[in-house]
Parts: sequence; structure tokens; C-alpha cells
Amino acid sequence: MLLFWRKGFAAASMHDLCDAMGVSSPSLYAAFESKEALYLAAIEHYVETQGQPVWDRLAEGATARAGIENLLIRAAETLPKSRRAPAGCMAVLGAVSDEWPATIAREIKKARLDMLGNLRGRLEAAVASGELPAATDIDALSRFYLSVFEGMAIQAKDDATPEELRGVAKAAMAMWPGER
Repeated sequence: MLLFWRKGFAAASMHDLCDAMGVSSPSLYAAFESKEALYLAAIEHYVETQGQPVWDRLAEGATARAGIENLLIRAAETLPKSRRAPAGCMAVLGAVSDEWPATIAREIKKARLDMLGNLRGRLEAAVASGELPAATDIDALSRFYLSVFEGMAIQAKDDATPEELRGVAKAAMAMWPGER
């Protein structure tokens, strides 16, 4: 997962993958059948272990605004490169490449659409509870906050610091309906 996250699908050679996993090429193929299948397993593992703890923050907070702010602040803390992980979001960084086989492209797109769906669901609940006006454009607002998250992931890849990304999160929250 870490090698694919750092290098991308095309740049991660089978030799690199075997070295990273400490296995021979025949063992890797016996376990995963192909580089593509290994990547699909890696992105699934990424979503469960790296993405979920960030996106779980969306449900935290008494309001949708607090949940989205929690999500963006957690992203600011986790997206920059660390000793444990490469910078950015594997699912977002995969969106800016056209190197993918069709099965991988579909899986990467599904991960991003799941993010959008999570935002949309939280915002729909905010309209239902009266936190946001009924006339709120849920689609536009959910796409806006997903775009902020995706932009933060790309900026983290370009060495933005947690402090700089928290500034982005703060600016994005200033755009919350009724905040201006």
C-alpha cells in the first residue's frame, strides 16, 4: 500500500513491490495474480485503515458544520508526509492520473464518490434538522467541501504543512452558509 501510495500504480515496478513485501515474483503472483489485483487490495486496505479514521470525523460533532470542520482539521493533521505515511490521499492522488487499468479507475472513482456521498448524507441531515435552510444546494455544497479536501491532499503532496492546511480548513469553514 505504502509503495503504491508513494509512487502510483505505473511507477511501482514488480521488482519494487517484491522488495517492499519481501517476497519473490512467483509468490506475489500466486497471492494476487497480478499487479492490478495487488493494487486493488492496497486501495481497499488504504480506505479501511487510512481513509476511514479521517472520514469518521464527519459523523463527530453535534452539527454538520462541526462534522465537516472535524473532517478537514483531521485531514490537515494526517495528509502531510509523516514517518509512517506518504503525503496526500491515495484515492485523491489516483484521481489525477490516467495511467490506470479500467478496473482500478472504477475503484478509485468509487472511493471518491463514497466520500461525496458521505458529505451529501451529512448535509441532507443538516437540512432535515433545520441546521441548514431547505433551499441549500446540497450537491454544490458537498462538492465544494470534497473539493477542499481533495485540494488539501494535493497541497500536502506538494509539502504543505499541517498549519497551512488548517488555514485552508478555516477558510473553507468561513464559506459555510450563513457564516459570511
